[in-house]
Amino acid sequence: MTSYEDLPPALFAFPGPLRDSLVAAVLSGEKTSTTGLLTEYGGVGDPLPVVGERTAVMDSAERPVAVLEVTDVRVLPLAEVDLAHALDEGEGFTSVAEWRAAHERYWHGPQIREVLGDPGFTVADDTPVVAERFRVVEILPTP
Repeated sequence: MTSYEDLPPALFAFPGPLRDSLVAAVLSGEKTSTTGLLTEYGGVGDPLPVVGERTAVMDSAERPVAVLEVTDVRVLPLAEVDLAHALDEGEGFTSVAEWRAAHERYWHGPQIREVLGDPGFTVADDTPVVAERFRVVEILPTP
């Protein structure tokens, strides 16, 4: 059994329906990858994930629901995200174009722009992203 109290949080999207669906996909094993903006890590002062690092998946109520272990981290231009990564995000994407359209809607949304402090933020083919793979090492009991 892994102690999770001191683990950094794994936050998928913002609290609400999107986070709820992403956390459900993690818990079911459908979601084994995620993608973040490199600039977002710097914007909130978070270090990049490291292979072997463990994190606690937080639900929309900020409760830990699982422990993840990072298995791969790549920093690459947005245009280089491949189909395998897009499929492994567990959101039902069937193409990289579909994956990218959904991510652009999210990244161009007001919440991300507020986090980045840039109300006009947009992504392009050369925007650096962090492509992370992980595995669930423990599903935590619900309170």
